[in-house]
Parts: sequence; structure tokens; C-alpha cells
Amino acid sequence: MYDVIIIGKGPAGISTALYTQRANLSTLVIGKDGGALEKTEKIENYYGFPNGISGRQLIENGEEQAKNLGISIIEEEVLEISFDITFKIITTKNEYESKVVVIATGVNRVILPIQGLKEYEGKGISYCAICDGFFFRGKDVAVLGNGNYAIHEIEQLLPIVNSVTMLTNGKKAPELRSDKIKINEKEIREFRGDTTVKEISFKDDTTVPMSGIFIAEGTASSIDFARKLGARIENQKILVDERMQTNIQGLYAVGDCTGGLLQIAKAVGEGAIARNRNY
Repeated sequence: MYDVIIIGKGPAGISTALYTQRANLSTLVIGKDGGALEKTEKIENYYGFPNGISGRQLIENGEEQAKNLGISIIEEEVLEISFDITFKIITTKNEYESKVVVIATGVNRVILPIQGLKEYEGKGISYCAICDGFFFRGKDVAVLGNGNYAIHEIEQLLPIVNSVTMLTNGKKAPELRSDKIKINEKEIREFRGDTTVKEISFKDDTTVPMSGIFIAEGTASSIDFARKLGARIENQKILVDERMQTNIQGLYAVGDCTGGLLQIAKAVGEGAIARNRNY
């Protein structure tokens, strides 16, 4: 078991790790990729680089600095974080246990252009199979997504619901073997209903009735992790105190996922603040 597991290997996550490791806390950093920063061609507003630096190079520099200090960094996709006395982190490959978790995965900047999505959030459209699956027991539901995270959500729903339809929204579906799983690769036009969502309309003018829809597009985000653990969220940001701790004991959040100025300097600073206390 680790003292601290940090989800995200960008500036916020690596900054936190540098401080926890120096404090003699066993630290593990789990990150799938460098996110939006990795695609940034040139950064010119960060201290210490008079000629600028690419996002990819900055990430590589941070990882090298962390590894030189003996910090373990693994590239795995995190599917779920749960808590029962200690935190358990489930990835596509392994399970890890920790006393403290720091969420540093940034924010999902992709907004799905589907009519009715915002309108029916909390009215049949959910972002958490574990949280809301019980309300759809014995019913037919759908999961929007075609990656590992979507498959994980489907697996959570299968013991509860009548059937699950994977909505790939025009993308190729993975191979899934279960009589309770249906596949629909059509592009979605709209989610429809009255007081709650009732059906899905596709761009080929067909519709299918649906009692509930779970959004699991791409990989799990910082908001997904926080929501499932019961952390307070407001306007798509994780609420933290002056020490970067959420309302859940031992759960911290740093970087873009806490809102405010979406800048590297802020992310690095919050990483330092998160360690400025005894875990």
C-alpha cells in the first residue's frame, strides 16, 4: 500500500509528487497521457523558459525530475477510485491501494454536441453507474462510449438492469460478449423525453426507447472520480479547501479540475499546497 497515489502526470500531479516523495511518503503517479498540454506547441508564459518550451518537452522534463527522485510513474488508464478505510484505484491492468489520493487529471474540454444532453442530466441521464444504477433496476439503459471506461460502466450495470446498449456514436465498437449487451454504432442526433429522457434519436431518422443513459465517453475524468466518491462539485469543478482537500478525508484535487485560472503556474502551485500539511 502507498501513502499517496496521484492520478495524473501533468504539472499539478508531478509537482505534488516531488513534495510527497521528499517528505518520505511512498508515492505512485498514475497517468494515461499528457492531456491537452502534450499537444501544446509552445508555452511562453511559464517561468524559467526565455525561449518558450513545448508542452510535450515540459511533461518529459517533469517526469525525468520525478524519476530522478525515485518516484514511480506508471502509464495506465484509471477506471475507478473507491474508498473503504483506504482508497482502492482500479486501472485497466492492476489494482492499487493508498491512504491518500490526489486527483490531478485536469478537465475534460470536449463537449458532446448532442441535443437534450444538458436538458436531461439528472433526469435519466447520468455520469455514474455505481451511483445511479440502482434507480434503473430491471430497465433497459444505454452507455455512451466505446472505450475501457464505457466497458467498465457497462459491467457495473449488467447485474442490475434488464439490458445495456453501448452507444458508440458513429465509432467502431469493441467486441463484447453478453446476451444483455446490445451495440448501436449510429450517430446520435438527440435525446428526447418529457420530465425524463424517453428515447434516443439517430441521424438516420430512427429512434429507440431508453429508460436511462450513462455518459462514459473517452476516459474517466477528474469530475467522474470525484462524483463517485461523493466529493462536492460545483459548475464542473471540484471544491477544495485552502489545503486542496475535498470534503472527503484523504482526497485532494489540484490543477485545472479545481477551476479558476487554467494555467501551468497555478497547477504547480496547488501541487505544492496539497503537500503543505501532514497526511
